[in-house]
Amino acid sequence: MKRSRFTEEQVIATLKEQEAGMKTADVCRKHGISEATFYKYKAKFGGMDVSDARKLKALEEENAKLKKLLAEQMLDNDILQSVACGARDLKDVTPTSSAAGDERAIAMVRQLSAQPTGTTFRQLLKRRPIRRLRRW
Repeated sequence: MKRSRFTEEQVIATLKEQEAGMKTADVCRKHGISEATFYKYKAKFGGMDVSDARKLKALEEENAKLKKLLAEQMLDNDILQSVACGARDLKDVTPTSSAAGDERAIAMVRQLSAQPTGTTFRQLLKRRPIRRLRRW
């Protein structure tokens, strides 16, 4: 994602100038932004203080990190379910997101699924611990 030219503090200062009585067109010309960009900033940061904007940014970063972790966990669950069901054809086991697309984990599952049919899921887990499945 493209980074903004302006920090949250600068955007909020721009919005406060317009709220103080300066015309929107003059504020946009002064700061070198379009009116569409100004109104986009106003929709996102309108009525906020600098501390609120920092909290919003921190929450957005945390949300992105949690979404990435969830995608990786969902991939792990799909892989383990395929192994548990004894799936021989693992074409349906694909990464759910590019961030979670660990080809080594899929190769490991394919190797584990090639075990004899009498091998139970618990025996497979004793050979290859779950926590190390993604590291191999």
